[in-house]
Amino acid sequence: SIRKYIANNRITSQEELLKMLEKDGYNMTQATLSRDLKYLRVSKVFDTEKGYVYFLPEMETNETVKLSGFLTEGYVSYEFASGMMILRTLPGYASSIASAIDASNVIEIAGTIAGDDTILIIMRDGSVRKNLLKQLSILIPDIKE
Repeated sequence: SIRKYIANNRITSQEELLKMLEKDGYNMTQATLSRDLKYLRVSKVFDTEKGYVYFLPEMETNETVKLSGFLTEGYVSYEFASGMMILRTLPGYASSIASAIDASNVIEIAGTIAGDDTILIIMRDGSVRKNLLKQLSILIPDIKE
């Protein structure tokens, strides 16, 4: 049910989601909902109309199109240093973009760390920058080699 609500609505808060669930007869605490959201790997992405809304990693089709627009909209630049990639974003975008990058399971990426407007992308040993850039350009078309 939580997946259904998140997939079909642009929900901005746990309180909003709890009210929807209660309206359909589900009775749960906010702590339980919080654990469920963590288990489902729900993250938040920026929505031009509502601010940040919940997003499921497996959401695709129209949501993926909206997300790719969001990724391109928030991307600023990148550079490499010490085998890592530093990706700059507009303020407030880094966390959501890093979450989308993590969900894409790019083989060249060991992990990401996000601040407010910067993402540190740690490459796996033996990865090639060109391959990383090619994979990221699928997510963020504005990234060029």
